[in-house]
Amino acid sequence: MEKVIVIVGPTGVGKTSLSVEIAKQFNGEIISGDAYQVYKKMDVGTAKVTKEETQNILHHLVDVFDIGEDYNVKIFQEKGREIIKDIINRKKTPIVCGGTGLYIKALLYDYLFNEEVLDEAYQKELQELSNEDLYERLKRIDAKACETLHHNNRKRVIRALMMAHNGEKKSERLEKQEHKLLYDAYIIGLTMERDQLYERINQRVDIMMQDGLYEEVKNLVDSKEVFNLQSMRAIGYKEWEDHFYGSSTKDEIVDKIKKNSRNFAKRQYTWFHNQMEVHWYDVAQEKAKKKILEDTQAFLEGEK
Repeated sequence: MEKVIVIVGPTGVGKTSLSVEIAKQFNGEIISGDAYQVYKKMDVGTAKVTKEETQNILHHLVDVFDIGEDYNVKIFQEKGREIIKDIINRKKTPIVCGGTGLYIKALLYDYLFNEEVLDEAYQKELQELSNEDLYERLKRIDAKACETLHHNNRKRVIRALMMAHNGEKKSERLEKQEHKLLYDAYIIGLTMERDQLYERINQRVDIMMQDGLYEEVKNLVDSKEVFNLQSMRAIGYKEWEDHFYGSSTKDEIVDKIKKNSRNFAKRQYTWFHNQMEVHWYDVAQEKAKKKILEDTQAFLEGEK
């Protein structure tokens, strides 16, 4: 199988800088495994890699889609696999870097997507229900699917209900898959002590505000409907709806972004621990980077 380097971990832990370091040392190119850095004009809030930070390393699936275009796990899977094949054909090392766990798993594993018929009437019915009602309905129809879905993840709960409505439950589809890796992947997980990470996330949001996050969002918002776009569901963007079209102050929104980012980091840890075979490294340790580079070289040379 083709060798692929993968870098995962919670938001704010330092995945981007490490991916560039590995790419420089091992003749690599980087594929963004982030659900939102793919969108143009969403730079500050997604912590998108800057031109200077790339250090002339080619980054794929960054700044590709307009904010009104659809982008989902199926599209990422198709494009990501095409890019991996191209990188390998050019005798380079593919490096997947990101924190969107489902996207990365769909890329690396035998994750199947079936074509589905959209029942617009049923979809409209679901859209009119509260998050609690949707989750309770899914519990009755496909309780097993609820084990891996948060009750406030409205989009995925609706999708699971739509799948069951079309005749195949989400849990049934997952059981058909063998959960086999399609690549010889070395999955590097970055971690640090939780309080330290949370403080780093808080500081990161403050820096985003200094770098123009408010102005960036303001330039994207021309109507309340903008917040219905998939792109604007990203943390750092969706929270601003209650400022532009509600009563929340800037400071209240910033606090909410920090809280949501910390909660997301916690969910990311849980997801990667449960879903993939990850080699974890504590980046707060002095020799962590050296150890990662040594292990990566050993993997590429067939020693791991």
